Amino acid sequence: MTGTWRRLAAFVLFCVGVSLGLAGPARAHTPDISTGKIAPKGERVYLVDVGFLATDLERMFQETMDERTGVDLSPPGVLEEEIGKFVARRVAMRDEAGRACMGKIEKAGEDPTNQDSALVVMRFDCTGNTGKIFYDPTRLLQAQGSKGKHLVSLIGTPNAGETMRYPQDPPLDLAQPMETTGQLMKKFFEAGVEHIVTGYDHLCFLFALILWAHRVWPVVKIVTAFTVSHSITLSLAALNIVTLPSTITEAAIALSIVYVAAENFWSKDVEKRWRNTFLFGFIHGFGFASALTEMGVPQGAVVPALAAFNIGVEAGQIAIVMAVLPVLLYIDRHTAGKRHDKLVYVLSGLIGLAGAFWFLQRIGVIPGA
Repeated sequence: MTGTWRRLAAFVLFCVGVSLGLAGPARAHTPDISTGKIAPKGERVYLVDVGFLATDLERMFQETMDERTGVDLSPPGVLEEEIGKFVARRVAMRDEAGRACMGKIEKAGEDPTNQDSALVVMRFDCTGNTGKIFYDPTRLLQAQGSKGKHLVSLIGTPNAGETMRYPQDPPLDLAQPMETTGQLMKKFFEAGVEHIVTGYDHLCFLFALILWAHRVWPVVKIVTAFTVSHSITLSLAALNIVTLPSTITEAAIALSIVYVAAENFWSKDVEKRWRNTFLFGFIHGFGFASALTEMGVPQGAVVPALAAFNIGVEAGQIAIVMAVLPVLLYIDRHTAGKRHDKLVYVLSGLIGLAGAFWFLQRIGVIPGA
């Protein structure tokens, strides 16, 4: 085993060990995405489970403090009651005339399956309403913000399925079929592109890998190796064959950024970097899978959703690399083909510091993870 491979193996073991020792429970929801599971409970009676990340609830509570003026949240049961009221004011069932069904909060508070999430269970009685019934989470989406999404799952009906709702969408007609496979694939493709383009940790990892690249071929090998390995773990995790808690994965991703940034200080050999990239791609694949599964993979369209999301990730990744590489090659043409060491060292140092910050944040040393 060469020195580079020994260092990499030691790093991976350290990464996993530290993450296992310090990681907390995985999140059941992802930021800015709430969920609504609708289940019929008799003729025109529905049970609706609304769930979201506790940190999102905290932010929304702070933005709507006027609703709780003078309310002391410290006594037992008060916080849970206010969580229920918050959702009840923002989620409704309506008929075609816009009349609201009678709603009742069954329970509210911490999600019993995950301490990082909140869950509100509501029962809607629409027996006094006429015509079609519509599910309306518009006000909840408005509270979530412009990036808010609400994944709706309809179960126990002939048109059972899933659909993603956005702030501009109208109330959902429960009698209509859920989204087609093509529509879901489009949304998951867009989510894949968005995840890589806004995933600053993944971007920093890729940037650090190509900073010494003077030719296109080594970059092709790096991107291909990354694609192959992260596609494997993305698929395994999305299909629930092999999974890791997101806290372990996210901490490991941060450490991988530190490693590849630091490697730029002792090696300029880009030709062989695809090997390291291949190994680290397995870790990043679990990160991609976490984002995918937290969105809620449609049970009847797992493979199309997985394929669309992965293609979206690749499309975003290739677009970014193709935007950065010409800049580096342009610099080479104006420096007699020699990449200035200080440029790479400064950029690598900044990327390494970002990775270290994210690692400390994700293991809880720095608040705000």
